[in-house]
Amino acid sequence: MADCQHTWEMTGITFGFVVFEKCFHCKDLRTFFTEEDHPYLGEGYREDDHYWNRMEAAQTFQFDLRCTRCSHQVSFRDLMGLLHCTGCLEDCPVNVRRLALEKDRTFVLVAFGFLPQALEKPIPEEKLDLLTEYFNSRRDTSRSKIKILPFTLIEDLPRCKGDFIHDIGMLSQEPVTERKPLL
Repeated sequence: MADCQHTWEMTGITFGFVVFEKCFHCKDLRTFFTEEDHPYLGEGYREDDHYWNRMEAAQTFQFDLRCTRCSHQVSFRDLMGLLHCTGCLEDCPVNVRRLALEKDRTFVLVAFGFLPQALEKPIPEEKLDLLTEYFNSRRDTSRSKIKILPFTLIEDLPRCKGDFIHDIGMLSQEPVTERKPLL
């Protein structure tokens, strides 16, 4: 496997929703993946000292990457989603890297794991590099590239105004007129 020039493909795709819950008591935020058809929003419940409310749900999918040459497989079940950096915080390390990479026509996406687990155990850099490699292998890199960065580089997460790449409203007959920030 060490000598393999990996060619990655998505496999084990599972469709579902990422659900965002917030505790109105302590303001904690947590996220999880569910295969429910339509996760009910606004549903509240108590768990220990927390009073959780489902605030938002966005269509998503989970996947693994498998090498078509050597069959090595890497799970991305810990990836909640990708965020587009809007440059909202001038001195944010993500924005600084975004501006530097932009000169080489490289666009930055920020990978988020599920909260709060990802705060203590973020997605490893090697996996983010593999995801970067996968996305770039599927595009004309002479025109532009993608670089996946970890969300842990965002020093002031509550002030971040980045846009999650998500599919809110895809199952609705009514058009979405306003996208709320998910964090």
